[in-house]
Amino acid sequence: MLDLRYRTLLSVAVPLMAATFIQSVVMITDSSFLSRFDIASYDAAGNGGLIYIALFVAIAGMNEGVQIIMARRIGEGQHHELSSIFSSALFLNVILATLLFLGIQFVVPSIIHGAARSSELATLETTFTRIRGLGFFPAIISAAINAYFYARGKTGIVLIYAVLMAGTNIFLDYALIYGELGFPQWGLEGAGYASVYAESIGTLFLIYLLVLHNRKSRGVRFAFREIAMENIGRILKLGSPILLQGIVALSTWTVFFFWVEQIGEYELTVSQNIRALYFLAFVPIWGFSATTKTYISQYLGNKDEASIRIIIQRIQLMTFASLLLLFHGVFFYPEAFINIVNKNPIYLEDSAALLRFLYGSMLIYGLSNVFLATISGSGNTHITFLIELVAVTLYLIFAYLFIKVWEYDIYWVWSVEYIYFASTGLLSIVYLSFFNWKQKVV
Repeated sequence: MLDLRYRTLLSVAVPLMAATFIQSVVMITDSSFLSRFDIASYDAAGNGGLIYIALFVAIAGMNEGVQIIMARRIGEGQHHELSSIFSSALFLNVILATLLFLGIQFVVPSIIHGAARSSELATLETTFTRIRGLGFFPAIISAAINAYFYARGKTGIVLIYAVLMAGTNIFLDYALIYGELGFPQWGLEGAGYASVYAESIGTLFLIYLLVLHNRKSRGVRFAFREIAMENIGRILKLGSPILLQGIVALSTWTVFFFWVEQIGEYELTVSQNIRALYFLAFVPIWGFSATTKTYISQYLGNKDEASIRIIIQRIQLMTFASLLLLFHGVFFYPEAFINIVNKNPIYLEDSAALLRFLYGSMLIYGLSNVFLATISGSGNTHITFLIELVAVTLYLIFAYLFIKVWEYDIYWVWSVEYIYFASTGLLSIVYLSFFNWKQKVV
């Protein structure tokens, strides 16, 4: 059982933040390499990468449900059920990954060609997404193992995995995009294959770490006899809303970028610069979000409802402080951040101004997401999905008005981020304040 000291909270959150930071660095590195190779490839990888992530969150969402269930069992002291939950999760993951892979190979290309204004860009995006789709298969294994370590609060192991995967990806990006170190020059395709190979190597190492962990303490193992329909039902019931929530959120962002591409290639490149850096702000936000879910689930499992308010307040304080400490440069010297991903001076002024403008939305998201993670950690994932659905509906309505009807400048188009994050936070506060959410059985 995890205690409430700031030191313990940070010991869980910091490795998650570091792992997310490393993955963000990989994304920025991909962008940086491709922007120097070819702007069309840079834009295609940006949009194609969003499509892959929008589908990948189906796997991530399902395994967040696994994390919450495992954390609840740990809080209840029922450690003997963990292997059955883990085995059932892997079984579901295989089915899910197969469906997603078939979709990205045969359905997504038609959607891309139908939505994109440029046929050349659509072809490049299709090529990239088909390659990235191979990454679903190693991802299903790593997601299940990570869910177990998250639930136990052993997030340092996840950090080791992230470091290895990121280092491999950066090395392969350099080698395969530019054709260095004796490798062929694959350009955009090289960026896709680099990510798939890195994910595969990282997953193999994560399996090795799980084996070592099991030798030292009672952990989890996969076995066909451990697959239980009861646990499959629990995972589907709890994980499906999170799965849908993630798909809806990132699919909405993907639609937003397709609409931006229809404004013009200049506006798309400026927006891709922001996208690459925006994920850096998500580092502390997502790290503390995962920590919140583990803590809330464990403490509700232990029937310690009195500590919930303390958990929320302390994690919000640390999230806000982290955003001020780590990302103040987004407001004071955004040009330095933009130059990391795209050194072309044509885009610098508008990209920097937009990045500075969005700093406030990052702070709002940091506070709002702790409330949303509290609802999710309590097991009321159907409510988080409904909140997400309302928020993205508002997002799409205003994005459509700003882009298609009123034809705002790209600077003001991005103000939809404020609408989305503020509505998410307000709806979460209303639910936590007026509804009986602590008695949910998981």
